[in-house]
Amino acid sequence: MPVSVSRQAAALSLALAAASAHADALPDTVVVTAARTPQRADEVIPDTVVVTRDEIVRAGAGSVADVLRRQRGIEIVRNGGAGTTTTVSLRGANSNQVVVLIDGVRIGSATLGYASWNAIPLSAIDHIEIVYGPLSTLYGADAIGGVVQIFTRRGAGQPVFSASAGGGTYGTSQYDASVSGSTGGDHGVSYALGGTREEADGFSATRPGAFGYNRDDDGYTRRSANARFALRLAEGHEIGMQFLKSRLSAQYDNGSASFDAHNIQEVDSYAVFLNDRIAPNWRSSVQAARAEDKSGSFTSALPAGASQLSTRQDEFTWQNTFDLNGDTLQVLAGHRKETVLSSSIAALDKSRITNSIAAAYNLRRGSHLLDLSARNDWSEYGAKTTGAAGYGYEFTKDLRATASAGTSFRAPTFNELYYPNYGYVANKPERGRNLEAGVQYRVAGVDLKADYYRNRLTDMIVSVTPCPTRSGSCAYNVDHALLEGLTLAADTLIGNLDLRASADLQDPRDETTGKQLARRARRHANVNADYTFGQVDTGIELQVSGRRFDDAANANRLGGYGLLNLYTSWHMTRDWSLLVRVDNAAGKDHELARNYGTAGRSWFAAIRYGIH
Repeated sequence: MPVSVSRQAAALSLALAAASAHADALPDTVVVTAARTPQRADEVIPDTVVVTRDEIVRAGAGSVADVLRRQRGIEIVRNGGAGTTTTVSLRGANSNQVVVLIDGVRIGSATLGYASWNAIPLSAIDHIEIVYGPLSTLYGADAIGGVVQIFTRRGAGQPVFSASAGGGTYGTSQYDASVSGSTGGDHGVSYALGGTREEADGFSATRPGAFGYNRDDDGYTRRSANARFALRLAEGHEIGMQFLKSRLSAQYDNGSASFDAHNIQEVDSYAVFLNDRIAPNWRSSVQAARAEDKSGSFTSALPAGASQLSTRQDEFTWQNTFDLNGDTLQVLAGHRKETVLSSSIAALDKSRITNSIAAAYNLRRGSHLLDLSARNDWSEYGAKTTGAAGYGYEFTKDLRATASAGTSFRAPTFNELYYPNYGYVANKPERGRNLEAGVQYRVAGVDLKADYYRNRLTDMIVSVTPCPTRSGSCAYNVDHALLEGLTLAADTLIGNLDLRASADLQDPRDETTGKQLARRARRHANVNADYTFGQVDTGIELQVSGRRFDDAANANRLGGYGLLNLYTSWHMTRDWSLLVRVDNAAGKDHELARNYGTAGRSWFAAIRYGIH
C-alpha cells in the first residue's frame, strides 16, 4: 500500500481507537439495505453502519450531513452554511458515485448526479443505514462508493405526539411536530405524520478572494412535511403510501449588494407499495415511486434573473424473496425513467429509461456466510452487467472475517451528456472493480473492526481541455482512479459511558495524473463519547481531517482541522427535555472548500416534548 496508509499509521490509529473507543449495530438489530431484505446485523457481510434514532436525538446534530460526518468513511463538503450546496463522499468516492434512498425511493438530481442533502429534514428521520462498497448488483447505476438509506418514522401502537422548538447562533430557529401510531385490529391502519420549519440568518457563504464575494449574511428557510400510512388487508398483506416534501430557500453570494441572490431547492418523494406473503416462504413487494429534485436560481428581481431546473425519477420495482430452508433467494425487476425540464437550457430537456433484472442468494450455514448477486441494467448507454460475491467465516462468537469482490458502474449525468459546450453524447458509464477484506474482533469488552478496500475505477468522466472532439472543454471518459484505504473502528460500553472511535487511512487518487482526488483527505478520524448520569445525557465529538486539495491539479491546498463539539440533554420529566449543543467549541477556523465560509463557535438550545 502507498506510504499514505503506512503500517505504522494503521497500528497507531488502531491503538488509539482501542484505547479511547458500542457496536455499530447490536446482533438483534435488523438491517435492510445491505441485501434489500431484512437481515440480522451480525449476519451482514458488507461493512455497514446503523445510525439509530436514539443517536440522532441524543446528539441533536443540526443536519443530515452533520450526522453522517460523525460516521467512519464519510467526508462532506459544504459551500457555506447549512442551507448551501452539500456533497457527501463515501470511502473517497465522488458524491455522484453514492446512491441515496428515502424509504426505498431513490432521490437525486439527474443533471448533477447527487442528492440535495441540504434540503433533507433531519427531524423526519427515524434511522439511517450506510452500506460501504459497490452495490450496483442490488441498486443499479451509481452505487460505486456505497448506499445511504434514510428511513422516516413509522407508526405502531398507541398514538405518540412529539414536538420541539429551539434557537441559537446565526439567528437559527427550528420548530417541528409529529404524531404516529396505529389503530390495531384485523384491518388496522398505521400512520406517521410530521412537519418542520427551520430558518437562520446565517453567515457569509464566501470569503474574500472568492468569485462573487459579498460580506452580507446568507441565510436559509426550510419547510418540510412527511407522512406514511399503511393498511393491513389481511395477515401477511399490507398496502400503503408515503411521501416527503421539503422546500429550501437559501441565499448565496454573486457579488450583488442590491439583490439577495438565492436558490430554491425542492426535494419530493412519493411511493405507493403492496407487500404480500404469497406463501409461507414467498414474500412479494411491489412499489411505484416518484422522486423530484427541483432547483431555481434567482440573481435579480427581473425574469431574466431566474433559471429553473426540474429532474424527475419514476420507478417501478417488483421484488420477490424466497426463504429456502434458511437461505434466501431474491429476484428483482425494475423500471426507471429519468426526465429533465429546464427553463433556460433546451438541450437538457431529455428523458432516459433504464430497465433491470437482478438476482441475489444469501446462504447461512453454521459459521459460513455467503452472498452472491448479479444484475443487468440496459438503457441508452447499452447493457451493463454487474456481479458480486461475499464470504464470511465466524471463527468464534467474538471473531469473524469477511472477503468480497464486486463490480459497479455510474451512468453519465444529463449534464455530462447534453450540457451545451460541455456534455458529450458518446460518454460511456464509469466502471468500478472492488476487492475488500475485513475482520471483527471482540476482546475485553471492546469491539474492534478493520476493513481494507481497493476500488479501481476506469472510464472516469472529467472535464478535459482541450476537448478531443471540439474546441474548448468538455466532459470525457479519460481518467482512471484508485480508491484504496483502511478503515479502523472500535467501540465499547463501560457502565454509563459509551465510547466510539474510527480512523480512515485512505489514498483516493487519480491514476491518470497521479494526483490526490479533490477535497478528500488521506486521513480523517472521529471520536465520540456519551455519558449518562441520572436524568442527564452528555457527550463530546472530535472530528479530525488531514490536509486536502481544492482542485484536481493539487495546486490549492486546504489545511487539516480538528473540530470539538459538545452536547447535553436534561430529561426534566418523562416527556420534557432540554437540549444544548455547542459546535466547533474551540472556534477553529477551517475550510471545507476554498474561499467558502464555515461556522465558528456556535450554540443551539431546544426544548422537546415526547422525543426519546
